[in-house]
Amino acid sequence: MQSRVVQLEEGKDIVVTGGRTGLNKAFPFKLLLLLGFFLAFTVVLFFISVSTFKFYGINSVVTSVTSSFVPCHEKRNDLHKWIEPPMVLMHNMSDEELLWRASFMPKTKEFPFNRVPKIAFMFLTMGPLPLAPLWERLLKGHEKHYSVYIHSPVSSSAKFQASSVFYRRHIPSQVAEWGRMTMCDAERRLLANALLDISNEWFVLLSESCIPLFNFTTIYTYITKSKHSFMGSFDDPSPYGRGRYHGNMAPEVSIDQWRKGSQWFEVNRELAVSIVKDTLYYPKFKQFCKPACYVDEHYFPTMLTIEKPAALANRSVTWVDWSRGGAHPATFGAQDISEEFFAWVLKGDNCTYNGGYTSMCYLFARKFSPSALEPLIQIAPKILSF
Repeated sequence: MQSRVVQLEEGKDIVVTGGRTGLNKAFPFKLLLLLGFFLAFTVVLFFISVSTFKFYGINSVVTSVTSSFVPCHEKRNDLHKWIEPPMVLMHNMSDEELLWRASFMPKTKEFPFNRVPKIAFMFLTMGPLPLAPLWERLLKGHEKHYSVYIHSPVSSSAKFQASSVFYRRHIPSQVAEWGRMTMCDAERRLLANALLDISNEWFVLLSESCIPLFNFTTIYTYITKSKHSFMGSFDDPSPYGRGRYHGNMAPEVSIDQWRKGSQWFEVNRELAVSIVKDTLYYPKFKQFCKPACYVDEHYFPTMLTIEKPAALANRSVTWVDWSRGGAHPATFGAQDISEEFFAWVLKGDNCTYNGGYTSMCYLFARKFSPSALEPLIQIAPKILSF
């Protein structure tokens, strides 16, 4: 009881002490409330600042970029998109789209720009290019006068160095079967891709087993000065010629118009366009020329003989040896490469060139195996002049 009295008597102190405790509780609450208002004000101010920057800052940047991108005084030259060759050969066009695009041909013969006509070397291969180093040596230093295109299975596309003339020169390719229409499809695909470069004027079809027989200057002069394109086209009355003709080819193709020739050709730009734009003869050959009718030996020779007979030299510029017989020509390896061998190849038979006769009938030769590369590299400076 005494202690309670004391507590009562000391009530003042207790009250005083209790009053201090209440102030301690009230003071932090007011401080927190003030701090809360301050934070809220800061957040509101932040959002206002961000919104203002977004509206005025970004819009001003966009306006400045747009105005500097297309100034009033700038003159655009849209001709470049027509005359510049594609920077990348790989594309996603279908064959139908590609052939349609490649069929465009200027009607005016004079060009409104400085055009250097080029030869398009088109390699139709079943795999890598084992003789590429020989072609590298041939083409070195003549970059303004040629283009290179490769059609090959994607799985066997060789990896070339950036300095190589074959670097990134593969076109979108599909399977090409010997003697079937897919082979002609591949040839038309090569022509169409090469036609996208307006400076390509002549188109040479080659295989991975082909080699050049002369230096670049000689080849370029021979092709560019010729009045004709070099595609074999002759009437063969044997079972291997007319014997392959199908009566359903008529009326587009009669048996008198049926022709045969080498698959390996050289054509000018006009004939190349005729080949890629054809929709009249293609369906007939696809449907009615199947093995033992080998379409790659008949389609182009027959079609061009009907359409543009005066444009053809009726011979190939690619030498090949059929003397051993069989379905395929002879193949030559390292043991065959010699001065005597090339004397035999280059002696030539008399053939016509621009209305006269010449013994220089061939510019290329096939078929050479990979083992022939090193001997060819060694003999090229002396025999082939490059």
